[in-house]
Amino acid sequence: MSKLIHQAIDSLLRETSRSFYLTLKALPPRIRSQVGLGYLLARIADTIADSTKGGPTDQRLLALEQLNERIQGRTGALPNLTTLARLQRDPAEAQLLENAAGPVSYLEQFPDADRLRIRQVLETITGGQMLDLHRFAYATSDTIIPLAREDELDDYTYRVAGCVGEFWTHLSLAHLFEANAATEARLLETGVRFGKGLQLVNILRDLPADLRTGRCYLPSAVLAEHDLEPRDLLAPETIDRFRPVYDSYLDKAAAHLDYAVQYIGLLPYRQFRLRTACMLPVLIGQRTLALLHGQNVLDAENRIKVSRAEIKQLTRQTVLAVPSRRRSQKLLNAQRHG
Repeated sequence: MSKLIHQAIDSLLRETSRSFYLTLKALPPRIRSQVGLGYLLARIADTIADSTKGGPTDQRLLALEQLNERIQGRTGALPNLTTLARLQRDPAEAQLLENAAGPVSYLEQFPDADRLRIRQVLETITGGQMLDLHRFAYATSDTIIPLAREDELDDYTYRVAGCVGEFWTHLSLAHLFEANAATEARLLETGVRFGKGLQLVNILRDLPADLRTGRCYLPSAVLAEHDLEPRDLLAPETIDRFRPVYDSYLDKAAAHLDYAVQYIGLLPYRQFRLRTACMLPVLIGQRTLALLHGQNVLDAENRIKVSRAEIKQLTRQTVLAVPSRRRSQKLLNAQRHG
């Protein structure tokens, strides 16, 4: 693949996601562009899906479907994203939509096997985003629509993040190291839990903001067991009744991240860059869970996130710990929620 294309992917990622760019920089060069392009294409799709002021849901669904058809190579035409680009508050996201043709065309520069892997993960992610748009088509600040059941939440976290763990693993096995059948199966299993855990952390962190756009990713069946309805979660004073539900999901997210730690432990010792790239998001996820624990997460004014200073500190600690499995394990255990 052209060095210029690698640099173009790198530059776009630097502008659109500073947090993911930290992970990308740590990745081994042999899989960096594949992961980077996969992320960029998913980010384009996500920006389309999240353009809540971009006209009717049907318009965004059509744009997503047309984008996916182009990514899959089933058509040569891209949707016209000009209108959606103009509506973006983030200039970087506007630029990403305006220049979507570039990342999509880069796909053709990869070998067939890598192109297929990128297409497969994008098909799953885009399918999850389209399902999300259908599900919340009539959601507003006055009409909160929840997921119905636990299996719907599990399916959603797989579609938009768990499948990325599989993608990451297949790329690593193809380009970085070999594993026997048992280890490969274990890597794929724990990789899915890795992705699900990071997505569940995001859902728990973003709960107040999602509620105010009419979306509740916590199932109504679970809320009902505690005599709660989604609208109740708009009131910060509901926190005492809600806390047992919320804490159970914090524990579930922590359990997923424990599998992520197992995933890191399965990686070959000499894969220092790969282990660094995996450790950083896990540590940030663990730290986020620790910050959420005990807080009134229903208070929309109480924005909870890991600070840039803490991320820099975790990055330094990771770099120092990675050469030693013992120090790596100690660092991961130190940040663990619960």
